Amino acid sequence: MKFAVPVFPGSNCDHDMVNALRDVLQVEADLVPAATTTTLDQYDAVILPGGFSYGDYLRSGAIARFAPVMTAIKAMAAAGKPVVGICNGFQILTEAGLLPGALQANRRGQFICQTSELIVKNTSTQFTSAYEPDAHIQLPIAHGEGNYYCDDDTLAELRANHQILFEYAANPNGSVANIAGIMNRQGNVLGMMPHPERAVEALLGSTDGLGLFQSLIARQTQEVAHA
Repeated sequence: MKFAVPVFPGSNCDHDMVNALRDVLQVEADLVPAATTTTLDQYDAVILPGGFSYGDYLRSGAIARFAPVMTAIKAMAAAGKPVVGICNGFQILTEAGLLPGALQANRRGQFICQTSELIVKNTSTQFTSAYEPDAHIQLPIAHGEGNYYCDDDTLAELRANHQILFEYAANPNGSVANIAGIMNRQGNVLGMMPHPERAVEALLGSTDGLGLFQSLIARQTQEVAHA
């Protein structure tokens, strides 16, 4: 399986992501420049990393959604390929309309950097199949605008369609319904604020992030086997 990791001006978790994919999970992963990449046809999946794309001017992800690479990312999403946004990547996906809702400033208006306990709410997806139902996992968060918001109708749809994949056990930022991660209705686009790439080795304090990547790799392996 081959991953693309777009690098926006201000990305700072791109190398962490590539390290998790290449060195820990032993799959192919390339850094691709957001300003000059217009096709991702050669990749099986794309992961938008955390950071402060374009300095988070205007608001997080608002400028990044216009980067040339977003045309390729939208094409991957439309083709049913996995698209994942972590932290700033989640913000970009909502700004680009690939996921519903928006990320606002944290409830207390402060940047939060800590380990948070999450509950895995749906394990019947290509992103979460390696986890046990209702598993409690530990992942780091590091964000100033991680407060997920959507209106009541959207929240009802997310719940009805089982699109909420991760919830905070103790809400750190004010997110509606304790939401930490959601997917699109089609089930191939995921956005989450916590950082699974920072929890893939015991040295980092947790290996609970491995499940997300293992789920994706297992799904791709199954698809190739049945092709």
